[in-house]
Amino acid sequence: MKRVGILFAMQEELEELLKLVTIEKTYTLFDLTFYEGKIKEIECVLVECGVGKVNAARTTQIVIDNMKVDYVFNIGVAGGIKNNMSVGDIVLAESLVQHDFDITAFHHEKGYIPNVGTYISTDTYLLKLAEETLKEENDLNLVTGVIASGDIFCTEEKMSNKIATKFNACCVEMEGASIAQVCYLSHIPFLIIRSISDVPNNNNVMTYEDFLTSSAKKVALAMKKILINL
Repeated sequence: MKRVGILFAMQEELEELLKLVTIEKTYTLFDLTFYEGKIKEIECVLVECGVGKVNAARTTQIVIDNMKVDYVFNIGVAGGIKNNMSVGDIVLAESLVQHDFDITAFHHEKGYIPNVGTYISTDTYLLKLAEETLKEENDLNLVTGVIASGDIFCTEEKMSNKIATKFNACCVEMEGASIAQVCYLSHIPFLIIRSISDVPNNNNVMTYEDFLTSSAKKVALAMKKILINL
């Protein structure tokens, strides 16, 4: 039986998938609350990791070391930074980059991480599965591309344009690339999925708050459909 770990930055994101999972037990480890249950025959371990790259990386390693998962997923919301992105779009990460990782003083390009590289590629099987599962959904606008992560909630249009241009990124958030890095170094297949909740334009905090729940619900439903076909 396959076993997956699913990480969420925030409670609002977690709650939407909890509604779709048959929870069998709940427990605490390292001050994190874990929920174990099933979607169809897939064993799921759900946990809220907290916002930001350090929280996400820490929790990912805990899940890998203690939960014996076959795959790691991270789902939630993000800010769209390409001109064609709209609230509610679903983004599947083809690869991920840490846009705020900067050792350019040592003649490396922005985002380059020693012994890792600049872009971390998603597991090809999981990505293909997600694309094939979701492409027939008429109510979803599906995008596959680069997700950029950094420890900042991006509100400035100038910054979002710079990240989009530099890294050819579709959206920006605060956890995915660090989860990808831990999985890459631990040789665990992973997939990051985001639903667009806002588009950085100096007023996107309001948009984010308005659409957080609906975007989280949309990505939770997408996650369930993927797991049913896993």
